Amino acid sequence: MPSFEYEEKHYAEGFTAVCGLDEAGRGPLCGPVVAAAVILPRGLKIEGLNDSKKLTEKKREALFDIIKEKAIAYAIAEASPAEIDEINILNASMLAMRRAVEALPVKADFALIDGNCSRGFDIPTETVVKGDSKSYSIAAASILAKVTRDRQCAELDRQYPEYDIAKHKGYPTKDHMDAVRKYGPAPIYRKSFLKFLDK
Repeated sequence: MPSFEYEEKHYAEGFTAVCGLDEAGRGPLCGPVVAAAVILPRGLKIEGLNDSKKLTEKKREALFDIIKEKAIAYAIAEASPAEIDEINILNASMLAMRRAVEALPVKADFALIDGNCSRGFDIPTETVVKGDSKSYSIAAASILAKVTRDRQCAELDRQYPEYDIAKHKGYPTKDHMDAVRKYGPAPIYRKSFLKFLDK
């Protein structure tokens, strides 16, 4: 279960606003990659807060509103399919995360990042592998990013119903790849993720 252990370590070092960072949508064939940054009040307990992948959609939706209400600050940002194609998905994920940090209404002076990569931040960072199940701030960011990305998928599904995006959330399932082969890629697709079309 996540805790404030990582946050408190850096508050003890003298930092005053530690944010958690996570992204959603690295693997899908279409749509942006979405990142969220969250600064939570120290010691705040939110019932059920955990890694977004371990929660039901209904629970994530409920926590989404609670996190936004109780956070000291939060921001959600993204990198577009064109940016993903131009600079690759890892760099685009980092770009979305940096944009989220920069958009925070309260400036963070330290960032806890889910995963093992940190690039280009202008504040100190610590990477935490499986951070969304270890750090409250990262868990909160994972929920904001995942719910936002899922809502975008629902909207993309309305715009492009032939791909059934609401069902697979853009991930490369067999049905999804078959639909892209049949209808061709819409403008929302990441061209660099469509190598399977060449086979």
